[in-house]
Amino acid sequence: MYKILKKEEIGNRVYSIEVYAPEIARNAKPGQFIIFRIDDKGERVPLTVAGTDIEKGSVRIIFQVVGKSTTQLSLLNEGDFIEDFVGPLGHPTKIKNYGVVVAVAGGVGTAEVLPVIKELKKAGNRIILIIGARSKDLIILENELKETSDELLFATNDGTCGIKGFVTDVLKVVVAKEKVDVVYAIGPVLMMKAVSDLTKVKNIETIVSLNPIMLDGTGMCGACRVNIDGKTKFACVDGPEFDAHSVAWEELSLRLGLYKNLEKISLDNFSFNRECKCHKR
Repeated sequence: MYKILKKEEIGNRVYSIEVYAPEIARNAKPGQFIIFRIDDKGERVPLTVAGTDIEKGSVRIIFQVVGKSTTQLSLLNEGDFIEDFVGPLGHPTKIKNYGVVVAVAGGVGTAEVLPVIKELKKAGNRIILIIGARSKDLIILENELKETSDELLFATNDGTCGIKGFVTDVLKVVVAKEKVDVVYAIGPVLMMKAVSDLTKVKNIETIVSLNPIMLDGTGMCGACRVNIDGKTKFACVDGPEFDAHSVAWEELSLRLGLYKNLEKISLDNFSFNRECKCHKR
């Protein structure tokens, strides 16, 4: 059992949780993930490691409440326990001195990019970070991001922070005035595809994290199959990071929607059983 040491709501239905898992804390590297399971009947859910504290033996995960398992996790409090917490899994990010790195993150991908840019910064890179969100109140970890990047830029759909538009609008401006050595993108699949399309034309090396399509995290379920240069790979065991320009994005987008109806049914059943007491009679 893994104890929750700290819990904080850092955004609208977005939570940061620190879990006591000293072995994972000692071994986890940027880009890797864990799998948690609430109890022995829970589903396996992969989440990127958002940070570690070796002295405390803690691993930080940040998640948005979207389905049954994340709803259950959000209901736990400090001092409660998670039954399974496994990791680190996946291949870590390749950290080296590229030169100028532009990191692009959208949604909860903001949390996932944080440990990556910290290590890239330590390796001597200049970090330009572009954050996208629907509005200012959905931006998370702003102070931590400022400390870690050399330049922090924003794009929001409604214009309440940064420019009114998309991360690609900001990226176009950056690559027009900067010699960018590599772009690292993590967030919604459509966002990563748009970034990839832009950088491919500019011939800029681009790395994407395909953790949004992972399910059980072992390669056994096949849900995270992805076409990379015509070859079948699994995001969880072969990634989660890949060359963006090698990804078959259209095929990936179709796969992403396969389980949405089942996820909704599962959440609806869980919500009903929590609120309705008649089944306990």
